[in-house]
Amino acid sequence: MSQTPSVAIIDYGSGNLRSAEKAVLRCLQDRGLDRTVVVTSCPDVVALADHIILPGVGAYGDCIAGLMALDGMVDCLEQVVISEGRPFLGICVGMQLLATEGHEHGIHKGLNWIPGVVRPLNIAAGDGLKVPHMGWNQIVIADDHKAHPVLSGIEDGDHVYFVHSYHFDCGDPGQVLAQTEYGSQVTAMIGRDNIVGTQFHPEKSQRVGLQMIGNFLSWRP
Repeated sequence: MSQTPSVAIIDYGSGNLRSAEKAVLRCLQDRGLDRTVVVTSCPDVVALADHIILPGVGAYGDCIAGLMALDGMVDCLEQVVISEGRPFLGICVGMQLLATEGHEHGIHKGLNWIPGVVRPLNIAAGDGLKVPHMGWNQIVIADDHKAHPVLSGIEDGDHVYFVHSYHFDCGDPGQVLAQTEYGSQVTAMIGRDNIVGTQFHPEKSQRVGLQMIGNFLSWRP
């Protein structure tokens, strides 16, 4: 009998799946955690997982359409994440899909787990900043969330790696865990209850990203 997967990385046709899987496996090894990892598009497999990761790269509309196209997946996520409270991590567009809607090449409804709108980055002429925002930026953790378990060992000023043209304009400032500066204050991380999401790519953020993924894998909210 195959071992039940304890970490599910959702494959819906978008995302750095292998990079995320490799980072998770390294974190499990580094922390001495004997758990399995599976990349899957099957809701029945996700339903068995203890921790769930939703990566994402690409346009908002394409990503939400890809997720919705997986028969039963959104209902499964609503059950295990919202109703049962299992730990969930959204990465980049995977975080943005948690919003009420995304305004990229039209208006697209999101999962609405965290109220907000995904909008184009607000870069003023003369700032000398390029879109997409691509590279290393510092994060500043919100005072109310400095003790969040997923942020353990991470400090203001730590650098993480971003690749994005749109940002999460969160409807509840209390659900913004961290921000970065790129022409204006940009949401770097959101969260509530058993849910966290990062605009940056922890799987590409070296020490800080691995620390965060490891924290997530040990998290029991």
